[in-house]
Amino acid sequence: MDIFAFVLLSSNLLLFSFVSSDTVDIITQSQPLSDSKGTTLASKDGGFVLGFFSPGNPNNRYLGIWYNNIPIRTVVWVANRRNPINGSSGVLVVNNNGKLVLLNQNSTVAWSANSTKEARNPMVQLLDSGNLVLREENEENSENYLWQSFDYPSDTWLPGMKVGWDLRTGLERRLTAWKSPDDPSPGELSWGIELHDYPEIVMKKGYDEFFRTGPWNGRIFSGVPELRATPVYNFSFVSNKDEVYFMFHMINTSLISRAVMNQTQYERYLWVNGKWKQYLYLPKDNCDNYNLCGAYGNCIIGESPVCQCVQGFKPKSPDTWNPDEWSKGCIRSTQLSCQDKDKIGFDKLFGYKLPDTTHSWVNLSMNLEECRVKCMNNCTCMAYSNTDIRDGGSGCAMWFGDLIDIRQIALTGQDANSLGQDLYIRMPASEKVKDKQKMKVILVVVVAIAVVLGVLSIPYCICVRTNLREKMEKNVMIDQNTEGHSEDLEVPFFNLTTIAIATDNFSNNNKLGEGGFGIVYKGTLTDGQEIAVKRLSRSSVQGLNEFKNEVMLIAKLQHRNLVRLLGYCIEGEEKMLIYEYMPNGSLDSFIFDFGMARIFGGDQTEGNTNRVVGTYGYMAPEYAIDGLFSVKSDVFSFGVLLLEILSGKKNRGFFHPSNGLNLVGHAWKLWKEGKPLELIDTCLNDSCTLLETVRCLRISFLCLQQHPEDRPNMSSVVMMLHGESSLPEPEEPTSFVGKRSHSSSKNQSSSTNEITVTLIEGR
Repeated sequence: MDIFAFVLLSSNLLLFSFVSSDTVDIITQSQPLSDSKGTTLASKDGGFVLGFFSPGNPNNRYLGIWYNNIPIRTVVWVANRRNPINGSSGVLVVNNNGKLVLLNQNSTVAWSANSTKEARNPMVQLLDSGNLVLREENEENSENYLWQSFDYPSDTWLPGMKVGWDLRTGLERRLTAWKSPDDPSPGELSWGIELHDYPEIVMKKGYDEFFRTGPWNGRIFSGVPELRATPVYNFSFVSNKDEVYFMFHMINTSLISRAVMNQTQYERYLWVNGKWKQYLYLPKDNCDNYNLCGAYGNCIIGESPVCQCVQGFKPKSPDTWNPDEWSKGCIRSTQLSCQDKDKIGFDKLFGYKLPDTTHSWVNLSMNLEECRVKCMNNCTCMAYSNTDIRDGGSGCAMWFGDLIDIRQIALTGQDANSLGQDLYIRMPASEKVKDKQKMKVILVVVVAIAVVLGVLSIPYCICVRTNLREKMEKNVMIDQNTEGHSEDLEVPFFNLTTIAIATDNFSNNNKLGEGGFGIVYKGTLTDGQEIAVKRLSRSSVQGLNEFKNEVMLIAKLQHRNLVRLLGYCIEGEEKMLIYEYMPNGSLDSFIFDFGMARIFGGDQTEGNTNRVVGTYGYMAPEYAIDGLFSVKSDVFSFGVLLLEILSGKKNRGFFHPSNGLNLVGHAWKLWKEGKPLELIDTCLNDSCTLLETVRCLRISFLCLQQHPEDRPNMSSVVMMLHGESSLPEPEEPTSFVGKRSHSSSKNQSSSTNEITVTLIEGR
């Protein structure tokens, strides 16, 4: 039984266990709700209950709504937040005027529902959604309710509840924190939508902005990619002449989820296995603090936040640029000239939280080029962007005055393609945005040696028997029916919701790494087992074959140096592999690691493909150019890996400043000049002898030979590394490092290979 079936069953078993014998289903003028009698009002399905409670001081009584099928009392709405009733004298009644009022012991009003409509036959009902409504007896249309609690939220956001504005009446629906866990009166923090031309959600501390999400771009709020649809729930954002609101709905209605504005942050929870599991929290870190870095400042998170100016700007107080001065922000390095438009341009920033929209202007019918022209012709326009990034982008948003509270968001893989947004900042035409510097990786001696030994201990050639290959060919189309997965692929099947909960909805905080076909996340199952989830990119055209390769091959392999496959998931467009979690990390924590699964038959030593996949800097030339692969292709990749370990440098992107050679060419030049030690990483000096270093470098060159037949096999490489016998003199290695070639020695009539590569970036 999966966890959600268990949750549903448990919920059904508990459903009515908290409904007392004095529970009613409606309140009318003749049937009030009395605290002294212990009566409560329950929803029809028994999911919610309305009654009196005391969160702290037992003498302070409040009228509230809480979950009825959860053993931990979780209050989601409070009527008399500011005015508790002393003792158990409270009575909720519908008075003679059809108004819903809460009376205390002196029959004075402690709270009332501010309905302006007259009612002939009013009744009060608690809906299955948790919404308390006052309506006419035969009225079912929610638009005609006389009053509803969803219009006046406390600290909790429930499915179907709108957060935002009714522009026709001026009604604002805003979450407000409790003052403390024992005091439901309104606290300092609140969460709601700010009514600018370009609306956005803002968390306020009192009257001051504390955190903002950035505006909605059609898929996400630009500064919070985590606040989006998931396999558990989805969102809808509406902005028109009548309403502006944000709302969520549960996809699986048997699950229970709520969002809460507490005393310190916004949090989302899911009820799982008898407890509330936190799914999301905001702000995520100190860089989310509103306007921390001032105008044109970008916050970089590390052990502590650091503010930097975006390209083309400099600190306003350069001599005292410290946390106390950050809020003063940045100023332009080169001032703008409004009169000379030929000297004005726009620099594109990608993946930033869009600036505060207080001073913004929006036109939904304009395209991006029209937006650029309009901004160019207005000297006070400092930036522009599409309002909606879907379907290639549409709409125009413009910002006037300084751009504040911007921050680069960490978007990678498919998120960068589907969620990233361009912001165009007004700049002098001479200013250009520079590429980010790549992080330099320094290798530690002990780790480098351990990595070499670890790599050598892994069986390097995996031969799969012919019957397994035939079985995979038979299963070209994977059955999308859950019941068929385990039988087809012979490993356990995990449903998507289970994995989403385990990984906190694929949170960036749980991201372990990224490869050619997707991102790997850390997760924790409900039984406490830690897992690693490889989520294949939806945009990858190669994903299905590689998915089947990995499932069927790794499931049959058992070795202490091979990670164990625990199961898989296929639902809709999602394809995921679930592995055991490696607490000590993977090789890419220490070197530029990479990986790929490719099938060989039991009697095969080579083959070819019309689809080339791999990683820049590691692919053998015959594979990258002609699609020919063999056991010697991996020998070439190992040669590159060994050279990187020895030099401490990354093969891809290395060009020597004086001779322009790449890493392989530069290493060979030093070798021929008799100066191999100039190549070696200085951190290896104290742990490796000269003979060991030179021997490993020679082995690397032997592995990097241009022709596969000139390379040793891996068993020979292992013997070379462990032995002391003399080694053959290497020929000049190929300087090809895995970039696609525009020509080939093959006949020009042969089909063009498709190439897919993994770009290795510093983390």
